[in-house]
Amino acid sequence: MQTRWNPFELSNSAVVMRDFDQLFQELTGQATRQGREFAPATDIYETETGVTLQVDLPGHDAKAIEVKVEKGVLTLRSERKAEQGAKENARRLERGFGVYTRSFKLPDTVDATKVEARYENGVLTLAMPRKEESKPRVIEVKVQG
Repeated sequence: MQTRWNPFELSNSAVVMRDFDQLFQELTGQATRQGREFAPATDIYETETGVTLQVDLPGHDAKAIEVKVEKGVLTLRSERKAEQGAKENARRLERGFGVYTRSFKLPDTVDATKVEARYENGVLTLAMPRKEESKPRVIEVKVQG
């Protein structure tokens, strides 16, 4: 009897093994966020006056949050440190910790020289106003005669 090669068989077994490892870690209290990407939730809003970006960064030191604009790219960098002794005593760790870096290409309509950042209640808010020339302008129609 011949066995046919199934291209999905390896990936299915890899998925099952990953799920089994995760279940085992959770049952034994050895689950950590290690190996997972730390990516706080981010919302982006656009209005006639500009773009607003909000990033959830609870537990981050406001002085350690770095916001940089270079060549039309906005880059955020921050770090949330694990509490002293957290790994040794933990039964389960779900809150993310570690270095967070994320970049956003700014639209050409944003005035990168006027970006403002505010950190309040664990939320970083960036206000990015539009360039004057990109704001909608109403042109008056003159009637002659």
